[in-house]
Amino acid sequence: MSATAPQTASTVTTAIPARLDRLPWSRWHWTVVIGLGTVWILDGLEVTVVGNIAGRLSEEGSGLPISSAQVTGIAAALYVAGACAGALFFGRLTDLFGRKKLFMVTLAVYLGATALTSISFHSWWFFAFRFLTGFGIGGEYAAINSAIDELIPSHYRGRVDLIINGSFWLGAIGGSLLSIVALNTDLFAINVGWRLTFALGVVLGLVILLVRRNVPESPRWLLIHGREEEAERLVSSVEEQVAEEYTGRELPRPAGEITIRQRESIGFGTIARTVFSQYRRRAVLGFSLFIGQAFLYNAITFGFGAILTTFFDVSTSDTGYYFAVIAAGNFLGPLLLGKLFDTVGRRVMISSTYLLSGLLLFGTAWLFDRGSLSATTLTACWCVVLFFASAGASSAYLTVSEVFPMETRAMAIAFFYAIGTAAGGISGPLLFAKLTESGVVADTVLAFQIGAALMCAAGLVAAALAIRAERRSLEDIARPLTATVALR
Repeated sequence: MSATAPQTASTVTTAIPARLDRLPWSRWHWTVVIGLGTVWILDGLEVTVVGNIAGRLSEEGSGLPISSAQVTGIAAALYVAGACAGALFFGRLTDLFGRKKLFMVTLAVYLGATALTSISFHSWWFFAFRFLTGFGIGGEYAAINSAIDELIPSHYRGRVDLIINGSFWLGAIGGSLLSIVALNTDLFAINVGWRLTFALGVVLGLVILLVRRNVPESPRWLLIHGREEEAERLVSSVEEQVAEEYTGRELPRPAGEITIRQRESIGFGTIARTVFSQYRRRAVLGFSLFIGQAFLYNAITFGFGAILTTFFDVSTSDTGYYFAVIAAGNFLGPLLLGKLFDTVGRRVMISSTYLLSGLLLFGTAWLFDRGSLSATTLTACWCVVLFFASAGASSAYLTVSEVFPMETRAMAIAFFYAIGTAAGGISGPLLFAKLTESGVVADTVLAFQIGAALMCAAGLVAAALAIRAERRSLEDIARPLTATVALR
């Protein structure tokens, strides 16, 4: 069960991946989930607060010379552009220097930029630090999704990945309710409340930083980078903790061993050839999933508050109540459907969640166009749409983090996130902010229809190309580039 002596100075045969996959669920796994997943709550709080305070920031006396369209358009696009740049920058560093180092650094960048956003005194300052906040968050996507898949047993990987990514919406609920309090001018001055919301995010982030110190480095990463003794000590320690928790029960035997030729790094050329030549069909799948969900969320959902105020005369102080409802639908989707991704399977669940959310959004657009919806019923429609869309969107991150070889994992996540999100998350807000603020029903209907069409298209691609990765080891789904002998 232990790593054997290397056959050469840089080759090691080990059962460590199989030993990790065969572990039953334990308190140690909860430590990983809490340490890595809580930052999405912060991300959800951050993004939601900005959307809900857009109207307040544009009011005279807010302390910023900025319009609501600039907040939901330019600032949102810059946040996403920062996330794309951060994903690529930190994604490469994550593969080079390890998951643990980078998910500590990216959280620190996020916290610093959020703190500086809270003291914005001019629109250019606000825009600059929205970009840098996104820069930190983009790095989080690559580092954390890599660590999740490499530390969580294969039988639980799908549901855990979905729920952690879906926890974004717990933060969205908190951000919605927080904005209600922060925008209440009876409690806080018009130029103070919105600043406090960002400051609170910093405080929560510092707590998460302390918790995250207990999350270990990925043993799989350690193996490939010549640190097999450290990986062996870590996995043995985890096995001891799990065995103590399940007193009287022997751990299952690991499924097999793999022989790895250790390397310090993998070049961009090798990564590109692997992803776009050897795994071309999987690359098409990744692009499709990311572009579909990016348009739906970054382009339309985050402008939901502006839709309510423009078409239904909802007060800016009350939009948080409505957003809390659709955020709840978003979280319940991954929570209730996540297990099915490990049992029914990836292909059926990914394609069906994308297609269902797209078709339901087409229906919502039709009702909106007829004038059949109120603020309450529109919110109910969106809640149902996003119940399925959120599970589908979370599965996009799961897909690109498990269907490519270990050595390319963080960069693959970063690349597909950056390209897909740039297409939907930068151009989308700039386009749809104009459509939704125009006050013309047909313009907003068009925005809904574009998001619905892209989700349906991605669902069809998934039906044809999705990989049956449920309950399979990462090394079985995509053989490591450094492997000389497959699992046996």
